Amino acid sequence: MRLFKYLTVAMVIGIAALCADAQTNITMEKTNIGNRLALYPMPVTVIGAEVNNKINWLIVAHVGIIGHDRILVSMSNKHYTNSGIKKSGKLSINLVSREMLPDADYVGSVSGADVDKSGVFDYHLGENGSPVIDVSPLTMECDVVDTFESPGFDNFVCSVVNTYVANDMLDDKGHIDYARLKPVLFEFPTYSYLATGEVIGKCLNLDRKPSMCAKQPMQTDGIVRLSKIEVYPQYLDEYLEYAKEVGEISLRTEPGVLTMYAVQEKDNPCMVTILETYASQETYRSHIASPHFQKYKQGTLHMVKDLVLSDQNVVNPDNQLNNFIK
Repeated sequence: MRLFKYLTVAMVIGIAALCADAQTNITMEKTNIGNRLALYPMPVTVIGAEVNNKINWLIVAHVGIIGHDRILVSMSNKHYTNSGIKKSGKLSINLVSREMLPDADYVGSVSGADVDKSGVFDYHLGENGSPVIDVSPLTMECDVVDTFESPGFDNFVCSVVNTYVANDMLDDKGHIDYARLKPVLFEFPTYSYLATGEVIGKCLNLDRKPSMCAKQPMQTDGIVRLSKIEVYPQYLDEYLEYAKEVGEISLRTEPGVLTMYAVQEKDNPCMVTILETYASQETYRSHIASPHFQKYKQGTLHMVKDLVLSDQNVVNPDNQLNNFIK
């Protein structure tokens, strides 16, 4: 019951406020699968703590936010790491990047009671004395402010003391850019790691500027194309505005437009190449018939000196490029 003093009414009110104005006419059939915990995926973290005078690492995905100033770290009470956290009252929470995932997975597969895991990651001690993994893109040093038990688990309520972020994961305002950071996610039912998805819109701002719509999967008749365009120099600036507009509207409004990414040659800016991917032939036909594409096509006819459409074969279908819009 002690957890309820952290899961405040304010959280419930906040969630209700986010949903209050949302309206939908969509109906969906659902199946009751019982009292299954299904709040996944969750960020993968590596918890760092000192245990018996050595640093120990443990992969943990049951980490959550309580209010705006507390984090809950829930760990099986059988873990070796727990005793060190209880003794020191400190831990670090290290977000996992794709590059460090093999080592993160390893520290979850062996116990610190049997294996010395202190050397798995290069680290340094943060200002609060907790171990900070050097390759982790983001680490939070935390103090444990409360502990409570639930069946089979020790639950540590933590306050954040320091947060360390790799410089290239910050935007020009000094904020964390999660589109660059791309933390690894975990989902319990299949014990799988997932990649963070693309940005699809700004929270509480969707009515001002439409988010990028949900995308259809690539079909067997999907199109991957390089459009190579040579623009007359006197029209270049005007052409680029047309290209930006049609690309953004297409991505925001057309489920079958999966990618539309335009680049210029550095040495010859009048040469523009657009990577276009369409989910199917049908979605491509719908795209070229759309008002925004027709505006682009008719408006730029006199600006284009040469146009080459070059359809491509995908070498590795498992490598997917996703556009996102800020």
